[in-house]
Amino acid sequence: MSLSFAITGKGGVGKTTVSSLIVRQLIANGLTPVLAIDADPNSCLDAALGIEAVSTVGRAREEVRQEAQAGTVTGISKQEMLQLKISESLVESAGFDLISMGRPEGAGCYCYANNILKSIIMQISGQYPYLVLDNEAGLENLSRRIMQQVDVLVIVSDASNAGLQTVVRLHGLADEMEIRYKKLVIIVNRLRSGTLPGRIEEIKEATGAELVIGLPDDLEVASFSENNRSFLGLSDDNPVVVKIDRMLKDINQ
Repeated sequence: MSLSFAITGKGGVGKTTVSSLIVRQLIANGLTPVLAIDADPNSCLDAALGIEAVSTVGRAREEVRQEAQAGTVTGISKQEMLQLKISESLVESAGFDLISMGRPEGAGCYCYANNILKSIIMQISGQYPYLVLDNEAGLENLSRRIMQQVDVLVIVSDASNAGLQTVVRLHGLADEMEIRYKKLVIIVNRLRSGTLPGRIEEIKEATGAELVIGLPDDLEVASFSENNRSFLGLSDDNPVVVKIDRMLKDINQ
C-alpha cells in the first residue's frame, strides 16, 4: 500500500516536528522506504531527522545557471544537468531518503526549479511506498503542483482562536486550488491543558476532517527541539510519538 502525506499550516506551529514524527513512525512500523521532501526554504527537516542535506534544489539550480553562463556544460542539456544534480542531492539514510528544496539562490524565479523538482519527484516517487512532504507555511508548494495529489493532507495548528481560524482558511484555499486529497487530518499541537479547544467540533464540521488529534506540550519534544536533536531518537512511549502512531493506524483502517 502506498501512502503520501503533505503537512501544512501557519508558521511556527510545529509542521517539521510533525513531519519528522510521521517519518519516524512509518519506519518504526516497518513501512519503508520513506521519501521525505523538505519543501520549506528554511530547510530544517534534515536536522529533525538527524541528517544533513549538503545540497538542495536551490543550490543545484544556481550551480547549473553558473555553469551554463560559463559555457562549461557540454554534451548534456541544461535540464538534464539540473535533473542530475537534483538526483545527486538525495540524502540516503536508514529507512528513508530526503530531498530538500532549500532557498532560491542567484537571480531568477523558482518556477523552473519547481518544475524540475516535480519531474524528479514523479520519476523517483514510484520507488517509495511512503512519502512525506513538509511544506513551508501555507499551501504555496502544493499550489505550485510539486505534487499533483496526496493521500493525506495534514493541517497543523496551535490551540489559539487565530490558529484554528487559519485551519479553516487553509482548508478553503485547498478547495479553491483544487488540491486533491483523500483524507484530511487536523493536528492541534502543543496543548498545555491536554484537551482540545472547545470549538474543535465546529472546525471539524466546517472542514470535513476525518481525524482531529491533539498533541501535548511535551518536555522531551521541547528539549530535543531546543538542543537540535533528531526526533527519531524520542522515546517510544513519548506521548506525542504515541499519538502520531495512533493517527497512522487510524488512517490505515
